[in-house]
Amino acid sequence: MTIQDLIGTYSISGSNQDGSDEMTYKGTLTLSLDENNRIKAKWIINNVQEQKGTGFFKDNILVINFSYKGEDKKTYKGVAVYRCITKDLLEGFWSEKHGNPLYLGTEHCLRTETSERLN
Repeated sequence: MTIQDLIGTYSISGSNQDGSDEMTYKGTLTLSLDENNRIKAKWIINNVQEQKGTGFFKDNILVINFSYKGEDKKTYKGVAVYRCITKDLLEGFWSEKHGNPLYLGTEHCLRTETSERLN
């Protein structure tokens, strides 16, 4: 798999960094490339929150440093790590700098143009 294989839009579902295994949010993740062949990521969470990030890809692992403005107008930062199962299916976990250090959030991504099923 190459970095170019990952470019596109994914439907996502995830759980927050709070120890719950329940999916607490849904949205989209759009991946593109910058002029240096690095990943540019944009999440839209629950149709309201936008998050952006940049990252890199190696050995079917995608790592993205992300940030977003919270409702309190503060900037929050974190890192998301995805195992690229196929070019259409990514399984990940993430952590924010000020999140609960005892837990990781999770995220499941399915390319929107695929017929695979998201659990």
